[in-house]
Amino acid sequence: MFQTNPIASMLTDESERPARRVLEPVERISEVLFGLIMVLTFTGSLSIAEAGRDDIRNMLIGALGCNIAWGIIDGVLYLMGCMAEKGRNLLTYRAVRQARDPEQAQRLLAEALPPVIASVLEPAELATMHRRLRQLPEPPAKARLSGSDWRGALGVFLLVFLSTFPVTVPFIFMQDTLRAMRVSNGIAIVMLFLAGAAYGRITGRSAWVMGVSMVVLGGVLVALTMALGG
Repeated sequence: MFQTNPIASMLTDESERPARRVLEPVERISEVLFGLIMVLTFTGSLSIAEAGRDDIRNMLIGALGCNIAWGIIDGVLYLMGCMAEKGRNLLTYRAVRQARDPEQAQRLLAEALPPVIASVLEPAELATMHRRLRQLPEPPAKARLSGSDWRGALGVFLLVFLSTFPVTVPFIFMQDTLRAMRVSNGIAIVMLFLAGAAYGRITGRSAWVMGVSMVVLGGVLVALTMALGG
């Protein structure tokens, strides 16, 4: 989850903060991968030899309905994560402000910062931060969700739900089930590869290697989900 500045998120009005992405790239890739795995468990369970139009229709309804349900669940979990992060930041902020022992305040500040940044800060710098924090206005009584949090939850839902459509479109417009299955699988492979390539660029790895790895990983996860009755 995107880590916000705890002071800015608690003391600055939502409309005054600089705009940021509702979902970070890794989050978007994760949601697309989740939606793909869910829909592939439905398309993969379809029997090509025996499937009729009613079977395909039921498969499409099941895939769409399942992804809608999981999109809602994932959105709610996203909001819960945002609230937990804001609450944790608020508790840390209060503890730092109320600390009378300078060493305790510095320790709390160091724990709240990323380890790499905390490791290069001198005690005098942490003491300055503590002094400035104590000069700020009182923090709010409790953490609250912001507009960007709700937009993030909506983004999570849409990514999980919309990732269903490209894989199911062939079954809507093609009468030949075998051909639709092949096209659908081809679309899924391309989407998995693109998701892996994007992840590779974010992590500084080879886009081709990560793309192929994501296709393999997606296939394994789908097979595992189906084997376990998912």
